[in-house]
Formats: sequence, structure tokens, C-alpha cells
Amino acid sequence: MLTSLTDKTVVLGVCGGIAAYKSVDLLRLITKCGATVRVILTENAEHFVGPLTFEALSGQPVGRNLFEKGGNTSIQHIEWAQTADAVVVAPATANIIGKLACGIADDALSTFLLAVTATRLLCPSMNANMYLNGAVQQNLDTLRNRGYQIVAPSSGLMACGTTGPGRLPEPAEILDALITTLTEKDLYGKHILITAGPTREFIDPVRFISNPSSGKMGFAIAKAAAQRGATVTLVSGPSELPDPYHVKVIRVLSAKEMADAVLGLFDQADAVIKTAAVSDYRPKVQSNHKIKKGSDELALTLERTQDILKELGARKKDQILVGFAAETQSLQTYATQKLLEKNLDIIVGNIIGEEDAGFGSETNKVTLFYSNGASESLALMPKHTVAGIILDRMAECLNQKA
Repeated sequence: MLTSLTDKTVVLGVCGGIAAYKSVDLLRLITKCGATVRVILTENAEHFVGPLTFEALSGQPVGRNLFEKGGNTSIQHIEWAQTADAVVVAPATANIIGKLACGIADDALSTFLLAVTATRLLCPSMNANMYLNGAVQQNLDTLRNRGYQIVAPSSGLMACGTTGPGRLPEPAEILDALITTLTEKDLYGKHILITAGPTREFIDPVRFISNPSSGKMGFAIAKAAAQRGATVTLVSGPSELPDPYHVKVIRVLSAKEMADAVLGLFDQADAVIKTAAVSDYRPKVQSNHKIKKGSDELALTLERTQDILKELGARKKDQILVGFAAETQSLQTYATQKLLEKNLDIIVGNIIGEEDAGFGSETNKVTLFYSNGASESLALMPKHTVAGIILDRMAECLNQKA
């Protein structure tokens, strides 16, 4: 499965809009994923970002004009069209959208785009009134029908002072869309339910019991599952991470809210991957007002929260259940015990406190334990790589049951 853009050639088209500065960050992200990136600038784009910036970051010559001194670059653009694995136009202005819809080829970028047959992503960016104009919307519909993929703009305050749809999506979102188009859809038709992040059990309106979970592992799995074609629902406790591309996200606070959401969706799911660090206990009584300082000691009476994973294990029919076990010692003992008690297919265990692994880190070091008694230890690696392996093993379980 594709976990990077290694060995891929991506052509980045940049048009003349204020959002062109974001294309620099997008180029950096695509290159970081291992792709070779070639950039084609329109004449107007050079008023916002110069070609030297793109040449320095890509390590490749930048296409600018059909006829430049010192070479026949029109032939070069045809060669670029033949060797591209994907094309991203960001920002895509109303001008380039109109040209493509009408089959006009009067500069380097429009000529290239009419010649290319690879996956093409257009990222519209313009004034909100321009974007909503009937002609622009009709042109976008025409291009969708011709196989172009449109990455919808976001809404917000524009540089021109208007507010509405037309803002270029963030580079990370465009990168997600690009990787999604190039990833094998081996999970198409499957509904994957994923939980992530911590929960909060409030003592009073300003204090709560929680843990340091950031949600990064669960969000990485959700993103990877969507890229592989699954219908993904992510139930997340408090997390600052943005919603992954093409993932339905349900935000919750408490263990009870998470239980209600997950159990309500379980019958629709083909698999559940439960990475959330759910609080095992909550205050038996929650104060309606802030508890003031009094004596030197304060006693809290705690009660158990519902064991969501155990309940899923009791209810499961043909679903695949994947749990997580974050331990400080005796990982194999505690993880396998949890695997059996909760009727899981796979449990992913890791030792909290190891360097660069666990809560909040970008990497993780885990061991996968299986219901047949086997286990698999992984080296320290980025969480998105761990996510891909977990999904591979989950897919194997789904195939076996099928």
C-alpha cells in the first residue's frame, strides 16, 4: 500500500492568485513525501512567487512559457504530460478553469493540462463572488464530468475583504487528496469505525480527569483508511488535530459520550480500531460550581466508566475488533489478557515512557498481538507508517472472515 509518494512524479501548476504562496508549502510537503515535483507557472503567478523559489525547493527547472530562448519547451511540456503520475493545480483560478472547460491552450500550463492523461486535481481559489458565479460553477461541473477531481475550497475571510467560499485549502489537505487519488482502494466498500484521543471526566466546571493522549495515532489510522477507499467514521475526544480528509468526525468529551457514539455506530461497521485513551473512572458526583479551596486534603469518590471495548467484544458478530494497550510494564501479559477478555482480533501494545514513542509523539514503537497467539514487534517508526501496517493486518482479518 502507498504510504508515501516515493518514485512518483507530480506536476504542480501554479496560477496567479494571492494564495500562490501556499503552493510553496505544498511543494515542500509533496517533495518531503518522496515525489519528484515539476512546477509550471503561469505568467500571472510570477507576480506573486518567483520561479527561483520553486526551482530551489524542487531541484527541477520550472516551466514558464511555451517558447523560451535556448530551447523548445513546448516539447518538454508534452514529455512532462507523458511521465506525470498526477497533476495538482493550486491555486486554480477562474481563468484556468474556464480555459480547460473550453479546451483553450494558449500558455504553458493550459497546453500541458490538455495533453496530460494522469490524475488531475484542481484546487479552486478566488473571490467568493467569483467562485459562486454561475459560469465558474458550470465550468467546474464540466471538468468534473471529464474526470478532473475538484478539491473544494474552504470558506472564510478573503484577502480582498469578502467572506465566503473560495479560500485555497491548506497544503496538508491538498496533500491528503493527492495521496488518496494515488492509493490502491483495497478497503473500498468497508466501513471502518475508529476512536482517538483522550476523554475528560469533569470534577467541577473547571477541573477534570484525563490523560496526555493527543489523538495522533487514531487520526493517522483514519486518514490512511480513507486514502485506501474505506468509509471512515472517527469518534474523537478533545484533540487539536484537524479533521482528516474524507473522514466523518464526531467530537466528544466524556467516556459516556464516546460510548454512546461508538455503540450506536457499531452495527454499521466492518471493523473497529479503538485507539482512544478512555478514562476508566469518573467522579461519582460532579459539582455544579467550582470547588473552592478548603482543607489541605480533598477526597474524590470515583466510579467505573463503561468498558466500551469489552461491550463491543460481547456484541460483535463478523466485525474485526482492534484494541490498544498502553502499559508501563509486562506488556505481553497485560496485552494478551486484554485481547482474550475483550474478544479482540488484534491488540496493539506499547510501553509508555519509551523515548519518541507513545502519547504526543510523531513516532511509535508497538507490538501487535493476534487472537491466534502470534505476535509481531515493529521498530520505532512514524505513526502514519504504523497506521498502514495496522490496516494491512486488519484487512487480512477481514479477508479471512470473508
